[in-house]
Amino acid sequence: AYCGFRSTNASAVRRTLDRQELVHQVEALEDKGHKRLVLVYGEHPDYDAGFIADSVRTVYGVKRGHGEIRRVNINAAPMDEAGYRTVKAAGIGTWQIFQETYHHATYASLHPAGTRKADYRWRLSGLGRAMRAGCDDVGLGVLFGLHDWRFEVLGLIAHATYLRDCYRCGPHTISFPRLRPASGMEVDPRWQVRDEEMLRIIAILRLAVPYTGLILTAREPAELRRQAIAMGVSQIDAGSRIEIGGYTECGDAQVQVAEREQFQLGDLRSLDEVIADLLAQGEVPSFCTGCYRLGRTGEHFMEYAVPGFIRKFCTPNALTTLQEYLCDYASAPTKALGQGVIALELAKMPKRNQGAVRKRLEAIRAGTARDLYV
Repeated sequence: AYCGFRSTNASAVRRTLDRQELVHQVEALEDKGHKRLVLVYGEHPDYDAGFIADSVRTVYGVKRGHGEIRRVNINAAPMDEAGYRTVKAAGIGTWQIFQETYHHATYASLHPAGTRKADYRWRLSGLGRAMRAGCDDVGLGVLFGLHDWRFEVLGLIAHATYLRDCYRCGPHTISFPRLRPASGMEVDPRWQVRDEEMLRIIAILRLAVPYTGLILTAREPAELRRQAIAMGVSQIDAGSRIEIGGYTECGDAQVQVAEREQFQLGDLRSLDEVIADLLAQGEVPSFCTGCYRLGRTGEHFMEYAVPGFIRKFCTPNALTTLQEYLCDYASAPTKALGQGVIALELAKMPKRNQGAVRKRLEAIRAGTARDLYV
């Protein structure tokens, strides 16, 4: 009983957004400056491949001012290969499937017998089917706090190794969410993961799977996320709301209602606050989607990522997407911080590369161009 949206939780507020409600959510995200998002789907017969593909197309179709979503990632139940192909045709980025726990007995005790999710092997093999169907960017994850974290880390690494060996491509991302309070939650306190253990998990994963993106979400408090970036986390979210309809109905409010959420968030800062915090630490926030749109995905992406060559694309694209955000959405203090970081990063580049990047930045500042990437 770890999920606030589980079928047996009578107090949960259940809802599916219709098309217009989805459009309003995307508009609210675009108005803040978001360029990429993950769509999360429950385990329900109505959320089939056609439904997911239609919602992805709807998201891509929403344009508002300079706002647009350039990459839609998916977190959904495993499908057969035909289902993956249907969704892939809508233009998705990464397909995430979280195993929840790699421990067989724990998995069986937490998921109702006779349901599709109770089938451990079907879920475990889901990303392999996705890759065979052409979804070559996939994301692993477990929910830390259901079983011994050491076992789960070994499971993640073994799963990543299996994908690399079988499909010549390891996971594009690994997520490691930690249990948070949820409506009616009942879990074994023995497996709670302390902050220092969480940082250790991140360090181990970064060393074991150096090429993959490590995602730490707003489940975690701001201070832990700051520390985690120094340990190797490369992707975070910001301004997230996990109430259904939360981006229009809750906005940046600091109040959470357990019955409307799958779990409780630990970091409710707005996108602008998170961007400013990263800039103050000397980090370069990136909204880049260039690799995905230029076909640098799957095995092709790994050819650049594993030896580290990907940085020759990452830094220029990070700077141009950051410049877009600063021009179109940032508060004045954030904009000032950002321009300083961009200047510092430009100075670090080889002189032969500075000119082209500088021209793209100037075009964005002048308002004559957007969405420039290499």
